[in-house]
Amino acid sequence: MRKISRRKKYNYLNKTGFWLFSKRKINVLWFFYTCLILSIILIIKSIPAVANQSILSRENQEIQQLSNSSDLLQQGKNYYQAGQHTEAARVWENALKFYQSKKEFINQAQVLNYLALAYKDLGKIAQAQTAIAESINIIKSLKTPDTKSSLILAQALNTQGTLQILQGQTDTAIDTWKQAAITYERTGDKTGKLISQINQAQGLQALGQYRRTKTLLEELVKELQSQPDNLLKAQGLRSLGVALQTVGDLRQSKTILDKSWEISKQFNSPTDVSAVLFSIGNVAKDLQEYDVAWTYYQEAINLSSEPQARLESQLNQFSLLIKLQNWESSQALIPEIETNLVQLPPSRPAIYAKINFAESLMMLEQTREAKKAVSDSNALRIAQLLATAIQQAKQIKDPRAEAYSLNQLGKLYQENDQFADAATLTQQALTIAQEINATDLVARTAGQLGAIAKKQADSNSAIAAYEIAFNNLQSLRSDLVAINRDVQFDFKESIEPTYRDYVSLLLQKDSQSNLKQALQVMEALQLAELDNFFRDACLDNTNPVVLEKIDLHAAVIYPIILSDRLEVILSVPNQPLRHYSTKLPKQQIEATLKQLYSSLSPGYPSDERLRLSQEVYNWLVAPAQATLQKSNIKTLVFIPDSLLRNLPMAALYNGKQYLIENYSVVLSPGLQLFPQGLQRQKLSVLAAGLTEARQGFNSLPGVTEEIKEVTAEVNSKVLLDKKFTRDTLKTAIENESFPIVHLATHGQFSSDPEETFLLTWSDRISIQDFDRLFKNRRQKNIAPIELLVMSACQTAVGDNRATLGLAGFALRSGAESTLASLWSVSDESTSSLMKGFYAELSNPKLNKAQALQQAQIKIMANPLYKHPYFWSSFVLVGNWL
Repeated sequence: MRKISRRKKYNYLNKTGFWLFSKRKINVLWFFYTCLILSIILIIKSIPAVANQSILSRENQEIQQLSNSSDLLQQGKNYYQAGQHTEAARVWENALKFYQSKKEFINQAQVLNYLALAYKDLGKIAQAQTAIAESINIIKSLKTPDTKSSLILAQALNTQGTLQILQGQTDTAIDTWKQAAITYERTGDKTGKLISQINQAQGLQALGQYRRTKTLLEELVKELQSQPDNLLKAQGLRSLGVALQTVGDLRQSKTILDKSWEISKQFNSPTDVSAVLFSIGNVAKDLQEYDVAWTYYQEAINLSSEPQARLESQLNQFSLLIKLQNWESSQALIPEIETNLVQLPPSRPAIYAKINFAESLMMLEQTREAKKAVSDSNALRIAQLLATAIQQAKQIKDPRAEAYSLNQLGKLYQENDQFADAATLTQQALTIAQEINATDLVARTAGQLGAIAKKQADSNSAIAAYEIAFNNLQSLRSDLVAINRDVQFDFKESIEPTYRDYVSLLLQKDSQSNLKQALQVMEALQLAELDNFFRDACLDNTNPVVLEKIDLHAAVIYPIILSDRLEVILSVPNQPLRHYSTKLPKQQIEATLKQLYSSLSPGYPSDERLRLSQEVYNWLVAPAQATLQKSNIKTLVFIPDSLLRNLPMAALYNGKQYLIENYSVVLSPGLQLFPQGLQRQKLSVLAAGLTEARQGFNSLPGVTEEIKEVTAEVNSKVLLDKKFTRDTLKTAIENESFPIVHLATHGQFSSDPEETFLLTWSDRISIQDFDRLFKNRRQKNIAPIELLVMSACQTAVGDNRATLGLAGFALRSGAESTLASLWSVSDESTSSLMKGFYAELSNPKLNKAQALQQAQIKIMANPLYKHPYFWSSFVLVGNWL
């Protein structure tokens, strides 16, 4: 990419920037709440609570009558809808003075509500709070409230909830939205009530309460579908569809949006049809059905008469072409997008469209294969585009848009290796973001500033910036899961690199404080990955544990794969933390780990398998061997990173012996998630499994013998073949207290929750089903499961993060420990290992990790099963005691 000349460069040094995504979800927690809550105000009946921006153009006659006394309200709405929030606020301030002079209290309350929304969008939160509080007080002080005043109160409560959630007062916001829904219900306004409930669902999602969110949304779906067909219903369904997409329920989202499309066509509303086709295209894009998405976007363009809506669809098409590496078509679309951009007056949507376009152009530039198709003038084109965005943001006095544009321009200079100017721009963006308390933008700009400082070899500045980014990402934790995976904070592209770069810098300085902070960051990364997997910040009960209080004979090994090396942090009871590293590029480390995984197949040459196994042993364990022996360590707890999660650590080789021959081995997603141990007494087992071929999966004839061995000497209940269904398992789990649940059935662990399941006779049990299976058990205060065993599962082929699925089942069940297989092993060897494991488990002198260790050593002694393929597949996750 060509450097931008210094003379021209300073023409662009104003302010803007941000990773803008297609889907009209720039900052989902800003946009969705604004949209969702704004729409009723400027639309349906002048009562705030928007379902979708496209609704903003319609107003119900009843509330429209409130505005007839002055054109000022409508002028302000026009400015607001055009994204000119400063002008809207100015006009509404004049309207407020007019109504105050006339002592028209209801209109004062209405215009104060509008003003609160405009102030919010301008980042003037304190003024917004004052305005909305005054609006509510005016209505509540009326001696004889009527329907009109009640509707305005409900509107104001919706707006107040929006402000509260922006201030992190999510519980309070949900309560406020509940009051709004009740107020709407009293007036008979079903639409207002529904939109307030959609707001509540978004609030629950922001708290990470995914299950409650889904439940509420499902109820709203039923309620909306029971209403007679009309355009308001179509718009409400569209809002619900977008909400369901945001929480990751793409199939249900598509169903709801299809219904909205059907009703919109029935009432011959091209604007509504275009809007819903755009939303369906976004769902198709999430499902990676790119051709389908393209078609929907094109239809939306053909039907829409609104320049902004047409442009959004074109921008999404442009990003699709880049993703599909269709360089010729992407180049052909650029002039048309540029022409449409120029036609838009200055507004926040217009500025975001420019940033979106700039980001896509930068992606086009970064693609090596595209370089031949992209002219050197693109760097200047992008800079000019962002300079215009900065200028317009300043013109309309929109600090958030200004900061986004600044940050994006800083990113352009960063990618041009013009680091000093990149740092200046990004620092300006960070300062603005901090001034307006935009936590998400602070996290983004600080992360970018850290990356720039790292490139400049300024470690101290980089660490300081990354610390700001990390702290803000932590405060955003539950908000992040409310954002679709490929929107806003893309996990792999935005969050994970910030964590890893921060850790890399911390470990360059050997101090206990840095080591402790590095561990805290990596534990946070583990939680963030699980949140991202679940789409639910459900893991709130995290309590860091002190190793000395758990097991004096256990050591924790934290491997961390960085871009230029493999770091390992070692935690041994009553000793300072220490770390050691192997200087190898990430690509080489990952290639070795993949080879080692492949070598565990019986057909792979043994000498090569042992060589690879010893190489990884030398990375992870050998440097700590002397310390482990001196400290009399018996158990090694691995908190594996990245591809290491898919490897059975028990099969690491020191040149003479496997690791399991000297240590019991445990995996953990993080000691913050360490479940407290239970008293092992009166063992009883709920055993369920399949022996026959079902749903395209092979038969498991050895399961009969396995379950027989497992249940031979303990109190047990067995669900085999036809008796093993989701419902029978649910009944057994809910009504009886079994410390051990043993599931001998096909299953798959995947980084995609939709592809993670256990097989029953007639259906599959998903991660979500698993959570529901154990929910009533928890509610009835039945003791949690001490041990969950899944003996015939496997990780998804080619999925580097598949063991997230294993951790998912473990955490959703609430089990203290989980024993599972990383790949499906022969029935006979599995049966023998399980028999040995349960026999050892009955020995009160052995903990669960030691019981598995002894069972693995015994099966290893059998010449038929000495290969690690037969015994190392089984891993213990969680509490090893």
